[in-house]
Amino acid sequence: MPEEFHRIRRLPPYVFAEVNKAKAKYRAAGEDIIDLGMGNPDSATPPHIVAKLVEAVADPRTHRYSVSKGIPGLRRALAAYYLRRFDVKLDPETEVVATLGSKEGLANLAAAITSPGDTILVPNPSYPIHQFGFIIAGASVRSIPATPDDDMLEALDKAVRHSVPKPTALIVNFPSNPTAYLADLDFYRKIVAFCRKHEIWIMSDLAYAEIYFGDHIPPSILQVDGAKDIAVEFTSLSKTYSMPGWRMGFAAGNPRLIDALTRMKSYLDYGAFAPIQIAATAALNGPQDCVQEMRDLYRDRRDVLIRGLHSAGWDVPNPEGSMFAWAPIPAKFAHLGSVEFSKLLLARACVAVAPGIGFGEHGDTHVRIALVENTHRLRQALRSIKGFLQADNASPAEPELEKSL
Repeated sequence: MPEEFHRIRRLPPYVFAEVNKAKAKYRAAGEDIIDLGMGNPDSATPPHIVAKLVEAVADPRTHRYSVSKGIPGLRRALAAYYLRRFDVKLDPETEVVATLGSKEGLANLAAAITSPGDTILVPNPSYPIHQFGFIIAGASVRSIPATPDDDMLEALDKAVRHSVPKPTALIVNFPSNPTAYLADLDFYRKIVAFCRKHEIWIMSDLAYAEIYFGDHIPPSILQVDGAKDIAVEFTSLSKTYSMPGWRMGFAAGNPRLIDALTRMKSYLDYGAFAPIQIAATAALNGPQDCVQEMRDLYRDRRDVLIRGLHSAGWDVPNPEGSMFAWAPIPAKFAHLGSVEFSKLLLARACVAVAPGIGFGEHGDTHVRIALVENTHRLRQALRSIKGFLQADNASPAEPELEKSL
């Protein structure tokens, strides 16, 4: 028998596991680790959404199998959100499908539309499922720059001219995880025009649509005329309403892609637990003050983090969206790479961050810092980081604690 199954051979060891293992060791030894690694919202889900869940759970009729594509009211609620937020009209029957979070939808659509050997264009660095969803499905991934500018457009042109076979799909993700880049509508127009000309599907990940801090309000690619001819967009309630564990997301856009995803899902799941779908409907249709409160919360945390890092001598760009800071590794630690730097920061400052290489090889010069702790804990982390940066810590030598574990 082969030593490893074919699809598993194409998946490298999960980079974050190495840091998570070290983090668990320190916690087991009694260390107070401030975890800014995983993008896992720490705020409670708004009470009116929880109340609707409890109400729905009490009805035994909701305990049965649900609908794989999402209950009709939920799909109508998502269409209503797109109309009021983006002025985009969607048919809830043919242009919307509910997913178990955006990650599941991305992976299942990749499986539905990919043939072995297809060429897929994916920004590097980017969220792991963007490339590995297609790799699992048997495709080959061609990396392109992650910046929403001429560099990406030029890379798309080169990819079409030099890739064999010609690319069949493109991933875009703005506001971006991990880089926090934002795109404007003019950039989306260029992307849509290019992909329509070359008959390339677009999969847009808009999970961070509501986390923005300035005048640049993230648009939807579906706002572009003709985008629905080739594009589908994934959104999620995880960050917008602090519902990460509820696993509720959506795909919307091109009817052919939505039909492919719906058919794939019909073989794989019966949809989310009905009370979750009912509560998600209440989230989208109900009062939206909680969304602004969430945005203000992340803005306050961002301001504390960036000011503190600058004060510590770490020059990190100020993100205008997402719940992350994309931090270049300080010069004196650059030789370590992102994994060893993350482990050193954990060992010497008791702060966990995500190694940039986990998002692609072009991310190895950075670490991702998530805004998932309150401002008190962030300030505590910043004091430790400042002490770490000002000490002679440029060596990856292990501390005594780690030697003893």
